[in-house]
Amino acid sequence: MRKCPYCDFNSHQREGELPEAAYVERLLQDLQLDLPYVQGRSLQSIFIGGGTPSLFTAAAYEILLREIGARIAFAPDIEITLEANPGTAELEKFSAYREVGINRLSIGVQSFDAQQLKTLGRIHDSGEALQAAAFARNAGFDNFNLDLMFALPGQTTAAACLDLQLAIDCAPTHISWYQLTIEPNTEFHARPPTVPVDDAIADMQEAGIALLSQHGYQRYEVSAYAQPGRASRHNLNYWQFGDYLGIGAGAHGKITLPESNRIIRTRKTRMPQHYLDITRTLTAECRSIPVAELPLEFMMNALRLCEGCPTRLFTGYTGLPLAVIQPQLEHLRWRGLLCKDPERLQASAKGLEYLNEVLLQFM
Repeated sequence: MRKCPYCDFNSHQREGELPEAAYVERLLQDLQLDLPYVQGRSLQSIFIGGGTPSLFTAAAYEILLREIGARIAFAPDIEITLEANPGTAELEKFSAYREVGINRLSIGVQSFDAQQLKTLGRIHDSGEALQAAAFARNAGFDNFNLDLMFALPGQTTAAACLDLQLAIDCAPTHISWYQLTIEPNTEFHARPPTVPVDDAIADMQEAGIALLSQHGYQRYEVSAYAQPGRASRHNLNYWQFGDYLGIGAGAHGKITLPESNRIIRTRKTRMPQHYLDITRTLTAECRSIPVAELPLEFMMNALRLCEGCPTRLFTGYTGLPLAVIQPQLEHLRWRGLLCKDPERLQASAKGLEYLNEVLLQFM
C-alpha cells in the first residue's frame, strides 16, 4: 500500500496485515466517548472514508455497524457510504459490503487515462477503473459515486471531457469532479508537475459542466454532480453546517451544544499507531468556535452549495442575527457575487467562480 503523490489526507503507508479487530474496537471506544454529543438524535448518514477503508473486510464493518446501531438509532433510510478503490482485490469485496448494510460506494477512479493514472500514483489500471461501476451494480449498489480529477498534468479539455464521458457511460448516480490542487506536505508539492494554465482550466471546467448537465447530472456543490434525488446526504449535511461525529485516527467532528450556546469542533489523535495505543487519549482537540469566526465557518460551507441555503439558516445554525453580516451581503450583491434574493444566501455563477474572494469578506 502506498500514498498517492497529490494526497494530503491522513493516510499512511503500511506493510503487512492490518490490525482490523483492534482498530474496530478502538473506534467503538471512541464513539462511546462521543455519545453525549448525540443528544437524542438519530444517524442520517455514515461516511467511511480516509485512506483506503475498503482494505478492511466486510466482517469488520458488520461488527462496526451493528455496534454503532446498538448505541445510536439509525434513520430508516440511512445512507452508509464506503470509499473504495477500483483494484481487483477490492472489487471482489463489493457484494460482501452490500450484504452487511453499506448501501453507497464512492469509488476513487481519478482518471481513465493510463498515463494519468501512472502520474497520479494510482495502483489500478484503466480497465479496472472501467470495471468498477459494473462490479458495484452487480453487487446490488444502485447508488454510487465516481471520483474524477481534472486539470491534470498535460491534460487538454478534450482529454478531460473524455474522462468524464467514460465516467458517465458507467451510469453512476453521482460524480465528484474536482480540480487537482497541489497541497503542502505532498510529493507533488515537493516536485510540482506541470499543470494546465488558468484559462485552460476554466475552459475545461465550462466544457465539463455542460457535458454533465447534458447527461442529467445536476451540479449541487462546487465539485459534486448528481442525478435527481441522488445528492450525497453526507455532503449536504456537511455543507449546510450540520452536526457530525468524527471517529477514527485524525477524524474531525462538529457539534452544536444548545445548553451552553456553543458550537465545538473535535479532532481525534492523528497517527494510527497512537490512536491504537490504549495508554493515549483519543481526543487531540476539542474547542469552541469563537463567535467572531462563526460567520466565516457558516458561509464557507453554505456558499459551496450551488443553491446556497435559506437566509434563516444563518441564525438557526450560528445563533447570530443576520445583521452581523448584512454589510458584507449588500456589498457582495452589489458586485454581482451573491444572488440578490434576500431570502437566500447563494453565490451567483460569478461568485462560485471567485468563491475564495467572496469568503474573504467574512474573515
